[in-house]
Amino acid sequence: MKNTALTDIHIKAGAKIVPFAGYNMPVQYAGINAEHETVRKAVGVFDVSHMGEFILKGDHAIDLIQKVSSNDAAKLYDGKVQYSCLPNEDGGIVDDLLVYRIDEKTYMLVVNASNIDKDWDWISKYNTWGVDMKNISDRTSLLAIQGPKAAEALQSLTDIDLPSMEYYTFKKGKFAGIDNVVVSATGYTGAGGFEVYFDNEHAEHIWNAIFKAGEPFGIKPIGLGARDTLRLEMGFCLYGNDINDTTSPLEAGLGWVTKFTKDFVNSDALQAQKQQGVSKKLVGFEMIDRGIPRHDYEIVDADGNNIGTVTSGTQSPSLQKAIGMGYVKNEFAKEGAEIFISIRDNKVKAKVVKPPFYK
Repeated sequence: MKNTALTDIHIKAGAKIVPFAGYNMPVQYAGINAEHETVRKAVGVFDVSHMGEFILKGDHAIDLIQKVSSNDAAKLYDGKVQYSCLPNEDGGIVDDLLVYRIDEKTYMLVVNASNIDKDWDWISKYNTWGVDMKNISDRTSLLAIQGPKAAEALQSLTDIDLPSMEYYTFKKGKFAGIDNVVVSATGYTGAGGFEVYFDNEHAEHIWNAIFKAGEPFGIKPIGLGARDTLRLEMGFCLYGNDINDTTSPLEAGLGWVTKFTKDFVNSDALQAQKQQGVSKKLVGFEMIDRGIPRHDYEIVDADGNNIGTVTSGTQSPSLQKAIGMGYVKNEFAKEGAEIFISIRDNKVKAKVVKPPFYK
């Protein structure tokens, strides 16, 4: 297992450390529900330095990105971020990712920790233009400072005007006295906030500076457990659960990042799938009867026939009800449709709802 530059600090802070995507990561400190509430109501800090970062540079960097990703990166401008996915050749998804345009010839791709090597090999396979690629994952730290008080908590650390930053934009500047820090108005919680990228050598200094500046705002360290409940309340996909090598972006509701105005890997087959329609869809659902849905639980109809599979599920801390996502046959994908989750051989009633669960 790898450590992040902050693992020792998490241990000293009393975090419960678990292996995740090849790293020792903090899953919780004070408890998932308390940490979840901190992010929804105030501000919390996640160490997500396990994520991968690639720099693509050169005249044809955009051509390579356009070939391997489904969204239209030509719409990016300097300082803009885009959510996208890497389709495979069989109709599934290699990974979902963020694309940062630093300048016309320089881009940063942010990928999931468990897929760093896989994604690197996949993108390299299509690099027929000789684009300069650098994997900076092992030397880059990433903190997500999330919650409604994030801008106030961080503003004293930088001359970047944080409240004026638009969602999915970034700026590079001085942060906590360190030059060339990337501050991005992104995050996977739905609570607002920022993600901050910097070299590992500055990790402890920046962590301490954030907590000192955020103290008046009730800032707390947050583990990956709350990150999962927060993203699920928003209906955000988690790679390995809700999307993978066998799920189509169209089945997963990612048609909005699948642009057929350009040629990309498997675009012809995906366009044909769009025209023909998919046979199953990823839906959100709320439990009506008592029970918590879990990954890989069977979804059945009123007669007990299999109609799909749960991909994510939890007891929502914000809503005080059990929620989940899963793939179901098309005829059960309509909002309000009655479905049942098979929990210990019992049919437990649920209904299809449109995410986000937390409004």
